Amino acid sequence: MKNSVQKLWRRKEVSVAAAEARVAQRKTLALPSILTPYRMPSNALPKPTPVNLRRFAETPLVRRAINVLKDRIASLDWQIRLKRGFSIADVADVQERMQALRQALEEPNPADSFRTLIEQALEDALVGGFGAIEMELTGDPQKPFDLWAVDGATIQIDPKWDGKADSIRYAQTTGMPGATGQVLLRDDQLIYMRMNPRSHTPFGLGPLEVAFETVNTFLAAHRFAGNLASNAVAQYALWLNETTPMEHERLIRWWQDEIEGTGRVPILSTEQKPEVLRFASGTDADLRLNWQEFLIRMIANAFSLPLMLLGLEREVNRSTAAEQADEAFRSAVVPLAKLLAEHLTRDLFAKKLGWREFEFVFNELDAPDELTELQIQTQLLAAGVLTVNEVRSMRGLAPLALAQTTEIAGEGR
Repeated sequence: MKNSVQKLWRRKEVSVAAAEARVAQRKTLALPSILTPYRMPSNALPKPTPVNLRRFAETPLVRRAINVLKDRIASLDWQIRLKRGFSIADVADVQERMQALRQALEEPNPADSFRTLIEQALEDALVGGFGAIEMELTGDPQKPFDLWAVDGATIQIDPKWDGKADSIRYAQTTGMPGATGQVLLRDDQLIYMRMNPRSHTPFGLGPLEVAFETVNTFLAAHRFAGNLASNAVAQYALWLNETTPMEHERLIRWWQDEIEGTGRVPILSTEQKPEVLRFASGTDADLRLNWQEFLIRMIANAFSLPLMLLGLEREVNRSTAAEQADEAFRSAVVPLAKLLAEHLTRDLFAKKLGWREFEFVFNELDAPDELTELQIQTQLLAAGVLTVNEVRSMRGLAPLALAQTTEIAGEGR
């Protein structure tokens, strides 16, 4: 009896030791360059300079760059589908759950639609790299969650987060006194989109942060050029030699009453020819237009956009316009759209709901040209690489019944 009890305890000790061994422990230090943690209990860290970033985001040039990316992504068609490796037969209630996910995303909260919600998150991501969306369960199987856009500049991140979804990772500073001044959020309660993530900081790096100094310089140059162009003081003067003070006053009144603003040709009858004194050249070089154009190029580079999308069309012709538009789509729109889709799939579907078999995808990322996409899908369907239902799934359509699929496949041959 005693031996059996000892064996049982040994088995328990071995099982406990094995369970502890399966928990991976990190040996490297997270964010070693940050020496002074923030004063909050969670050792959270603040996001710097949100006020200046948002002020610059309201200027025409930056607004154009942000709208090109934000509006293009927000207007893309999207769908909910099974991940690769899962089949309809393996997942219970596929259509009902996919319909519930779509309904919840189309109506994320009583005040927003999918587009207005996503636009707020994309705006913050492009401005400061801190797009944030709060997630909460509703308990309704027809609409399992609600989503709200959060001011990402008020979110603080705990660099010592233990990696568990139900642990406190974020804190929002509300500015209110007392206990309401900080709202603690678990990892499975907030989607936090970081553009250009780095290892030395928990925050992302938005395109406007990259172009911050360039935008500041452009605004100063633009303001100087505007003041110079709108200056009402004439850049020249008339010098009449040997005139008495009375003749000088009469000439000024005659010029103001009879010549100025009328377009008439002034006729001066003096013993000596008047001399024109010019104070400035008054050419476009004084406006520093080439310098402003260079700054626009730098801002376009920060947002990965071609110059023609920011209003500089001098170097664009018909043969290069389509190529530049396609390059802008693939280098600027596609990465940000896929970042958003991955966060919705991982944070919302997997962490919050536990539905890891579903994913959120945008339908138009692989081929912005509709005709090219249609030709590729038709050729793959004719070669037997894809089925009819797979093609319909790629286009965001519901699958057909087996009899209809067989009939369509027969007609294709």
